[in-house]
Amino acid sequence: MSETGNATPSKVIKNDPWFGSYAARAEAMRASEIRALFAVASRPEVVSLAGGMPYLEYMPFKEISELIAKMMVDRGDVAWQYGSAQGDPHLREDVLQIMELEGIRDAQPDDVVITNGSQNALDLITRIMCDPGDVVLSEAPNYVGALGVFQSFQVDVVNVKLDRHGLIPESFEDAIVEQRKLGKKVKFLYTVPNFHNPAGVTMSVERRPRIIDIARRHHVLIVEDNPYGLLGFDGQTYPALRSMDGDNVVYLSSFSKIIAPGMRIAWMVAPPGIRHKLVLANEASILCPPNMSQFTITTYLDNFDWKKQINDYRGMYKKRCDTMDAALREFLPYCSWNKPKGGFYIWLKIPEGLDSRAMLPRAITAKVAYVAGTGFYMNGEGADHMRLSFCYPTPERIHEGIHRLASVIDAERETAELFGTGGKSSGRHAADHSRPEYPGPQIK
Repeated sequence: MSETGNATPSKVIKNDPWFGSYAARAEAMRASEIRALFAVASRPEVVSLAGGMPYLEYMPFKEISELIAKMMVDRGDVAWQYGSAQGDPHLREDVLQIMELEGIRDAQPDDVVITNGSQNALDLITRIMCDPGDVVLSEAPNYVGALGVFQSFQVDVVNVKLDRHGLIPESFEDAIVEQRKLGKKVKFLYTVPNFHNPAGVTMSVERRPRIIDIARRHHVLIVEDNPYGLLGFDGQTYPALRSMDGDNVVYLSSFSKIIAPGMRIAWMVAPPGIRHKLVLANEASILCPPNMSQFTITTYLDNFDWKKQINDYRGMYKKRCDTMDAALREFLPYCSWNKPKGGFYIWLKIPEGLDSRAMLPRAITAKVAYVAGTGFYMNGEGADHMRLSFCYPTPERIHEGIHRLASVIDAERETAELFGTGGKSSGRHAADHSRPEYPGPQIK
């Protein structure tokens, strides 16, 4: 999924003749801390642990390009034409095979809506469900792209607590009750259950039916965002929430992590009434998802062993995650972190009194980039965390990047201790820092 967000205020253009004419929702838009880093983080001398970009060099580009050339000869007049707002029927059938790996076996091609990336999907579901002032419940920290969408629609985001086992059911139910007592309309729960971005945690199998039950009893829709579900390091896939309830869950997933983000193709599976509204909203928003990208993906899925490709990705990302975990133990033993079982991210808690956002310019000077934790909250929290991505750099670059990061954090600790402003570690032994005793994200 692309990583847009809401962390910093919109830039005010000097002498803008339209200042004061914009809609209230446009004034609410915010720039992404992640996007702001890209220009710097893409420099070759900088080790970027910031962006969640998949490593695509394993893809068989030569063979794919030959098949795409043939497809263009055979079907170019269709591939380059307008298409359906719901998406190509062939691709919608292929999507069903992918979802079967996570237990979704009752869906039909007509239940699927193809979108222009998961960001488009998030925009559509919020567009049809939420009015300004409505409430979306969501884990905190949260995916920055979702926060950007919610803020642009002037939705109130209410945090639901998260721990090392994922979303806490009691916190979910308490939030529903509390918001309704305040007279608020709770429209849906937004959750990333597998290998959470940025927290890296996974909702336990035991909690999933409890979350479903709470949502049913309180008539709250669940929006399940699952771009990383097939990227578990041990090959395990978890049962999708949608596999347990076809009436109360809208399921989102994407080809960005398992094939290529540049295709900008994702999909939703929704109950009939919601699906109908989503198709209408998709048509109004983008007219139709791009046929060329859809045909390229179906060409790949029909001609290559995509399951083996995903398995190769799992092994590659596991090696990178293990490298980052080992480097953190070596260079930053006084910090705390989760060690995820899949996905792209480690959520690092830095010593008390340090500020990951304030520290970032010094990290860039040291030629290493990360994402400050503040980008994953609506209210400015998260300065005591940073997100580290291990998906794109090679293991050697990851080791060097953590070494550089440690030099920055070490210097910040020394300064903080000198002036008595903090910098103390949690006091736990290094061997415990990525073990289950780490409780996960701390919600204030």
